[in-house]
Amino acid sequence: MKPLEQQQASLQITGMTCAACANRIEKGLKKLEGVAEANVNFALEKALVAYNPSQISVSAMEEKILDLGYGTVKDAVDFNIVGMTCAACATRIEKGLNKMPGVSKATVNLALETAHIEFSAAEVSVSDMVNKVDQLGYKAMLKEEVEAKGDYKQKEIRHKKIQLAVSAIFSLPLLWAMVSHFTFTSWIYLPEFLMNPWIQLVLATPVQFIIGWQFYVGAYKALRNKSANMDVLVSLGTSAAYFYSLYLTLRWAASSDANHHAPDMYYETSAILITLIILGKLFEVLAKGRTSEAIKKLMGLQAKTALVIRNGQEESIPVEEVVIGDIVLVKPGEKIPVDGEVVDGLSAVDESMLTGESIPIEKKTGDAVIGATVNKNGSLKIKATRIGKETALAQIIKVVEEAQGSKAPIQRIADVISGIFVPIVVGIAVVTFLVWFIWVAPSEFATALEKAIAVLVIACPCALGLATPTSIMAGSGRAAEFGILFKGGEHLESMQKVQTIVLDKTGTVTKGKPELTDVQIENMDEETALRLIGSAEKQSEHPLAEAIVAGIVAKGITLTTTEQFEAIPGYGIRAIVEGKEVMVGTRKLLQRQAIDFSKAVTDMEKLESDGKTAMLVAVDNKYAGMVAVADTIKDTSKEAVSRLKQMGIEVIMMTGDNKRTALSIAQQVGIDHVLAEVLPEGKAEEVKKLQGQGKTVAMVGDGINDAPALATADVGIAIGTGTDIAMEAADVTLMRGELTSITDAIYMSRKTMANIKQNLFWALGYNTLGIPIAALGLLAPWVAGAAMALSSVSVVLNALRLQRVKL
Repeated sequence: MKPLEQQQASLQITGMTCAACANRIEKGLKKLEGVAEANVNFALEKALVAYNPSQISVSAMEEKILDLGYGTVKDAVDFNIVGMTCAACATRIEKGLNKMPGVSKATVNLALETAHIEFSAAEVSVSDMVNKVDQLGYKAMLKEEVEAKGDYKQKEIRHKKIQLAVSAIFSLPLLWAMVSHFTFTSWIYLPEFLMNPWIQLVLATPVQFIIGWQFYVGAYKALRNKSANMDVLVSLGTSAAYFYSLYLTLRWAASSDANHHAPDMYYETSAILITLIILGKLFEVLAKGRTSEAIKKLMGLQAKTALVIRNGQEESIPVEEVVIGDIVLVKPGEKIPVDGEVVDGLSAVDESMLTGESIPIEKKTGDAVIGATVNKNGSLKIKATRIGKETALAQIIKVVEEAQGSKAPIQRIADVISGIFVPIVVGIAVVTFLVWFIWVAPSEFATALEKAIAVLVIACPCALGLATPTSIMAGSGRAAEFGILFKGGEHLESMQKVQTIVLDKTGTVTKGKPELTDVQIENMDEETALRLIGSAEKQSEHPLAEAIVAGIVAKGITLTTTEQFEAIPGYGIRAIVEGKEVMVGTRKLLQRQAIDFSKAVTDMEKLESDGKTAMLVAVDNKYAGMVAVADTIKDTSKEAVSRLKQMGIEVIMMTGDNKRTALSIAQQVGIDHVLAEVLPEGKAEEVKKLQGQGKTVAMVGDGINDAPALATADVGIAIGTGTDIAMEAADVTLMRGELTSITDAIYMSRKTMANIKQNLFWALGYNTLGIPIAALGLLAPWVAGAAMALSSVSVVLNALRLQRVKL
């Protein structure tokens, strides 16, 4: 056999920090059997690999890169899947896609009727995957194409309503005929012709073979692929009732009694079953539509049009037509259409939809603004910097969609059961028929058949398949409304298991921005002293200087010009303001100038023990006072820590700051355990130590500096606001930047998991009880069909309760 020719794969790599990383990956790839050559470009973050496809796959190379501690960027595609009827369908498609070479992960969501596939374009194409789904008996459509065509869900609802109406018109007369048999309904008038078997055959046939044809098609496709689903159960049950009735009709017609009383028929069983199943599916589609309300609400926040200035002319265009660099005019009361930067104007912007902050934020030239926020009182000219799928809102919608489409580990229970469910039910139905026909009601074929049909139609794999995804959709959607974004169902599940939460200090427990906290002035007027200090510090670019200037300006003090300015690294600053020499800085600065500040030492040490940075002030070579700045604690941090402790969760603060400052901050918010002076690269190690003690650990940080620790933790939580959220670094993103959102996330996770367990208990319990009851002959087939239809609807309605959870 002729060996396959060498091929080349291009892999995008994440997580490299230096040239040593690139060398390590390169060496690792070259050691793989089948790899002829590997070149890793650190600048481009890309690996070019020459390999023999008969010896190694691209997936194996990606796994090697993951083993080395780095990541790869995979191609991904989203499909809408048409034709799924139960959990067995979703499981079959998922298994089929996952077996394809080049597919690293395929997830099929029955509730959303979608598939998300991560794959290597070097080994498999999108059209290959579409063909695979088609081969399995379903239809896959690219999500973008479906969205471009409009809401096909509404078309599906209209189609199901028409099917239900037609089915009901033909089935209700048969139901009428059946009900009239009961003693308590003997008063109901029944036209004689409805009892005629030929009339019943005419009424039942369109329902069986026109409305019910979809079940035959689904069953054929499933059996062709050596599996079974709900369609198999429905088509078996209804066909048995219909064809047995047809047999009785033909036998009656051929007998000498054809002009007299006809035997009992079962046409109504098949027709009413199909009608009830169509009704249940309609309810299911309507209820599932409600589970995605969170996405609809987020999409509803988007502006539809934008007023752009092109060639000096104002032009109103659809927001999709805005390009990067466009100048957009936003008038008072209007939504800002895209993410951008203010180039002209002054206004207050309501960002509550994103941050939860009810007070509008003042925006001026140079400030960043976020699309879908509301301009309150002034006109703004904005330069578009992010458009379309790159905007903050679009990214939020993407995260919510991915979470709703993902699987939680608990769903594996349902997946395993649904894979073997239908064959087992068919087996039970056969045993039921034989037991009734041979022992319970010997030779009564009709009675035995009725019991077997009841077993077939009461079994409901749909409820089992919907139990987890509907709860995930409703729970993650509700959390998103409160600014909590779960990246996937697995993180929604793992969040409720957290035992220890590690909080980064700066920007998480504290505001992450120093503020002027203390002013002590001696031997001169405070306002004059602050004017001199602020004017001197205004020339400095140091963050502490900016905090001092901002604090002085906030007091309403007007600053003056500086005649001379000198920044002295490690010491402070020296300036001439209003003819006076002003110095602000450390002890070393005043010591160098031989200025006595001994009386300030005690106060300075106290401020430093409180976690503040104190700076001494001298005017004309005389001690004039002291100012202190600190990274102040967020208003909600203390409350959040208290709530976490009440939930039984251990809280640890980790920081690179000195121990004295860290202990001071921790004491103020009620944190008992502190890890101080930890370098960024050491944070992940500290998380591993906690995990080594058997604890489930969540790490909370800004999502950028803490990326290694966030990735190492069982749950990584990025806390921040606006466009700076590092969604890619964390499993959960807290949009509102407050620690109280952590407790809300845990609460939502616990509520969602409880809801999933209720759904699984109901779905499993329903089938466990319903099948034996039907086998014992205690349920008529049409009652069993109604119960089956209602079981799916009840699971979805229970999941919808999550949309009313108060946080």
